Amino acid sequence: MRAAQTHCKIRPMALGDIPQVMDIERESFPTMWPQTTYRKELKNKLARYLVAYEPLSDDMNAAAPPEEATAPLQRERGLSGLLRRLFSPVAATQERILGVVGLWCMMGEGHIVTIAVREAYRRQGIGELLVVAIMDAAQEAGQDGVTLEYRISNHGARKLYEKYGFMQVGVRARYYSDNQEDAVLMSTPPLRSSKFRTLLSERLAEQQARWGDEYPLDGPAAKLAGADAGLQP
Repeated sequence: MRAAQTHCKIRPMALGDIPQVMDIERESFPTMWPQTTYRKELKNKLARYLVAYEPLSDDMNAAAPPEEATAPLQRERGLSGLLRRLFSPVAATQERILGVVGLWCMMGEGHIVTIAVREAYRRQGIGELLVVAIMDAAQEAGQDGVTLEYRISNHGARKLYEKYGFMQVGVRARYYSDNQEDAVLMSTPPLRSSKFRTLLSERLAEQQARWGDEYPLDGPAAKLAGADAGLQP
């Protein structure tokens, strides 16, 4: 399936998304144990979880497995900014969840704790869209920077993170318990630094070109990127 065929949107994760998100997690991290306790995480005031989703047609809905009723997660102010037109209160039963990203906000430093895309929808830019969205959420939550770690063998992840200004700041030896693989620790420059604003403005323009009207540039992250790139504040 080509990216142009996927009608992808972003919104905060809700309780009704948990079964599909767990499927994505099991598919992406089959050796991870224990699995994420999303019911607890969605109540964590220091956590931000977003999902990428594709609205389903009525025919597809009829064939979709039943989901539990969902009460939308309290929306953060920033999530109505950059991706405002991507966000929708559509019920989880009407959607296919394509990916998930999670952030913990800790003393001014946001830490990306998970990012995963459904296997059939990878290499379409959805992972990159989730990275942009969670960085927007981080700066709206008042974080000064964002950190993450990835398996040292995951060269594709490194390439994506470097594209968004992440730099290697350390290595955690034998971090992953399943195979004792090292983890590379990466961090962004200060989110409000001129270096990051310039970089983000370039990446936002690329995303707008890729997703067209589905990716507005009129929110907080566009302001953060600055007027130098011709973005509207």
